Amino acid sequence: MNMRILVTGNMGYVGPVVVAHLRAVFPRAELIGYDSALFAAQLVSDEPIPERLLTAQIFGDIRDLGPEQLAGIDAVVHLSAISNDPMGTRFEVPTDEINYRASARLATLAAAAGVRSFVFASSCSVYGAADGAPRKESDEVQPLTAYARSKIATERALADLDAPDMTVTCLRFATACGMSPRLRLDLVLNDFVAAALTSGEINVLSDGTPWRPLIDVRDMARAIEWAIGRSPDHGGRVLAINTGADHQNYQVAELAEAVATAVPGATTSINHQAPPDKRSYRVDFGLYKAMAPDHQPTSSLTMSIDRLYRGLQAATTLTADFRQSDAMRLYTLERHMEAGRLNPLIRW
Repeated sequence: MNMRILVTGNMGYVGPVVVAHLRAVFPRAELIGYDSALFAAQLVSDEPIPERLLTAQIFGDIRDLGPEQLAGIDAVVHLSAISNDPMGTRFEVPTDEINYRASARLATLAAAAGVRSFVFASSCSVYGAADGAPRKESDEVQPLTAYARSKIATERALADLDAPDMTVTCLRFATACGMSPRLRLDLVLNDFVAAALTSGEINVLSDGTPWRPLIDVRDMARAIEWAIGRSPDHGGRVLAINTGADHQNYQVAELAEAVATAVPGATTSINHQAPPDKRSYRVDFGLYKAMAPDHQPTSSLTMSIDRLYRGLQAATTLTADFRQSDAMRLYTLERHMEAGRLNPLIRW
């Protein structure tokens, strides 16, 4: 019998890369997407739409997903979320509804439907302000934003769920980066490459010292593949695991310099007078290295930058004012609202 996998939030930034990877490694699987299509139009090239690789696409709000969508599903890959700090700040109530409450409800429905594997896209941002040694899964979390709070609240709800037959894996992803058919430029590395291409200058708004662990979207997809197949004998029924690589903990200034080196003629400027950015954390990925040796990140920083550089050169949508474009997800939501298409609770 072919595996049936439901991918929520498949029409965002990470989803298309995940779907392409799952189709490649599970060619006979039934892949079903579920998405409200908030960002469906934000394709950066004229390539065929990513959803062509799906068996079926369902359009719907994750808050409204019903048990009928989970009938016969073997694995849920839960990506659907209000996906960054600026959006979480602007839309704090729907962030709580979508990222936390709807996620907990989805897991409850999945368990009742007999879903075998539930994979939740969590975040290393739950560590917040974390000076000192790289943070391990057993360390205290200090979420600083609505987005980070929603992620740890969902992790706790999943840990408390009465679902003895469902394996739950919370992947605490490092900061996402890399090329995608629905590229976001409100992520640090992606922003730097776009700035280098459009203006020739990378402006670091902080003093450059904050730490960020990075993971390419391609390696996020590899981790999701691992989590789908994880046995409860390998990590327990519920597992929260830092997902990335130790050598990919970088300071922001390092990222700017790496991009400037890769993009001809690009320069960097750092605001050394900036107040400290509290969102700084290094992360220990030793557990993931031990548990998933065959699914370790394979994209180096140089490779991620190169794919972004080439992808943005070919993009049909990149302009010098990209920070006021649909490549910034908050801008997209606000544009929908101004046009009367979306209400303040982020419903069509």
